[in-house]
Amino acid sequence: MITLPTWVTLSRLIAVPIIFGLFLWQDSELTRLIALSVFTIAAITDWLDGYLARKLNQITELGKFLDPLVDKVLTIALFLLFIQLGQVPAWGVFLIITRELLITAWRGAPSASSEASKPQIIGANFWGKAKTVMQIVAIAALLVKLPYAIAFFWIAVALTLISGILYVVPAPKTQL
Repeated sequence: MITLPTWVTLSRLIAVPIIFGLFLWQDSELTRLIALSVFTIAAITDWLDGYLARKLNQITELGKFLDPLVDKVLTIALFLLFIQLGQVPAWGVFLIITRELLITAWRGAPSASSEASKPQIIGANFWGKAKTVMQIVAIAALLVKLPYAIAFFWIAVALTLISGILYVVPAPKTQL
């Protein structure tokens, strides 16, 4: 059974064809503002699905799997759109996609020995959230062609790489 929070997560996927459709129709200030509105609603549903899952006690394995996957589909699709529009370089988006794929594979990889041998993830929550926030800011800025939007993109790329490195590098053990 699919829960309400999971439906909210899946609803985020609707943003991709809507935004792409707007740009297929025309690239104008109006379509970019509409695209920003659609993207903002999608970004809010990212918070909403987690809130509902906790509030309704409907945290599921499917939801835990789909939420980051849907986030990746949305952000990667829009970064690919910005390549098509000539707003960002492909190699920067390649770095983002590569990090996302490697971390997804890392998370899903079976442990060679025990659970204790997996690296401790220190700071990943902060850096992962910083990465997500900056990717959202960069996408919003690029959608409406804010001056210096490319700077937000490069900060997002940097945070994406930093969060990826910190995710896989074991934290130093502290001694008591």
